[in-house]
Amino acid sequence: MTPRLARDPLPSGLALTQLDPAFREDPHPRLDRLRRDAPVYWDAAFGHFFVTAYPIARAILTDLTFLRDPAGAAPEANHTRIAERRARTEAPIGGMAQLDDPDHARVRRPIARALNARMLQAEPLVRDVVRTHLANLTADEVDLISAFAVPIPSDVIALVLGVDRGDLVRFRAWSEALIKIFHPARSSGDLLAIARARRDVGRYLAAVLRARRERPADDLVSDLVALQTAGEPLSDEEILVNCQALLVAGNLTTADLIGNATWLLLRHPGERARMASEPDHVDAIVEETLRLESPVDITVRIAPDARDLHGCPVARRQAVTLSLKAANRDPAVYAGPDLFLPGRTASPHLAFGGGAHICIGRPLARLEARLALSTLFARFPHMTLADPAGSPDWRETPFFHGLRSLRVRLGRSVS
Repeated sequence: MTPRLARDPLPSGLALTQLDPAFREDPHPRLDRLRRDAPVYWDAAFGHFFVTAYPIARAILTDLTFLRDPAGAAPEANHTRIAERRARTEAPIGGMAQLDDPDHARVRRPIARALNARMLQAEPLVRDVVRTHLANLTADEVDLISAFAVPIPSDVIALVLGVDRGDLVRFRAWSEALIKIFHPARSSGDLLAIARARRDVGRYLAAVLRARRERPADDLVSDLVALQTAGEPLSDEEILVNCQALLVAGNLTTADLIGNATWLLLRHPGERARMASEPDHVDAIVEETLRLESPVDITVRIAPDARDLHGCPVARRQAVTLSLKAANRDPAVYAGPDLFLPGRTASPHLAFGGGAHICIGRPLARLEARLALSTLFARFPHMTLADPAGSPDWRETPFFHGLRSLRVRLGRSVS
């Protein structure tokens, strides 16, 4: 399909990020226009191709020849500039998500093996964390993001890793500081907080690693040490870096998933009622939230060689940014793409990416969201938005999508 000529310049650069207020409030008019007029669009402001159509995005995600390491991107790509700036001002938290094969496969294989084994026994732990934070919801009106959605994934991954329960408050504070690494407009104070949190988390996890080598416990760090001892080619530094990456990326996106799903359910009482009468319906609610209000806006791939993308010539090393938010609302794939319709049978969403780099923590994210939502609405079936006519308070963090706050009136609780 040849892209139609647009009458006005197409949006680009910051106009396609949460830093633009209009995009933050409602990104889809701009994304819909790009998908219609230029599904593979050269964004000169950011030096990358911007993909909005589902079939093209999915094909790139599942093409194992595309690269992830930002060091491989062309110099003009914003992806490269961000990576260089972070390297100058702070030690970036990369982990396996920034690796290409053979290192990516070597590192991911044992971590995925250990994490998947943990997930088989994680439900009691997650349920306990959810109930703990549910018990803290005692005021008539609360912010569900700070009081409920944010602390749950922070505490869960900390306990999975092997953090002592008495250190959860400290770990949560470190996690909140580290999340600022994703915001480009960081102040000097933010950079200092990030550096301190990285140092403190690094020291804490290094101590856990040393302790588990001497005396294994029932946690992920012990599992990774055991695999390392059994011959997996995984260094101590790779264990520590990837544990930090699980902490940071998983906390932000899972908190957004819980918050976005809660907001949608408060606006769709029929789905709440169905979840109350059909408890398993929560799974469909989680999947439709991931599609409609994807916590991750974009993912980036690097072209390994010159090739053609939907009629657009892409040179070697050029960055290709996939708009997961746009692909997940492609009307060619989803009927009524802007509607909240749990239980859709169309193609699976792309909220977790795809291919070799598909989100390693997706089983845990789904489990946390399912238990958080079902438990929250069972306890507070009469919960309402504090300001039903108000606009959602979306965060400014670029490339991620979640609520900064969600004020609710809890109503009468059910013991």
